[in-house]
Amino acid sequence: MFSTPAYAQAAGAAPVGGPQDMLIQFLPLIGLVVLFYFLMIRPQQRRVKQHQQTLAALKRGDTVVLSSGVIGKVVRVEDKEVGVEIATGVTVKVRKGMITEVTTRGEPAAANDSKN
Repeated sequence: MFSTPAYAQAAGAAPVGGPQDMLIQFLPLIGLVVLFYFLMIRPQQRRVKQHQQTLAALKRGDTVVLSSGVIGKVVRVEDKEVGVEIATGVTVKVRKGMITEVTTRGEPAAANDSKN
């Protein structure tokens, strides 16, 4: 009564278009990968390289900030470890990778006194 004939598409038909359409489908994905590289991976690689150079240039007398927030003065530099004096007569051995910031001897200290 109310039935209509059903027309089926060809089951084994090749997709319309070719490599061009596939490239257009993957173009946003490729764009995201490039964006991800320039916004996240490249700056992180720069920071790591700069940190390694800073640790390689570490010398006796530098003031360092450790990853725990402790501030100390370098008294001994070895291959992978550094001797840091955190108080008068108190020296601890620290892995170089745990040093987050280096302040050299030549930098002036901040003035804490108020101006009149």
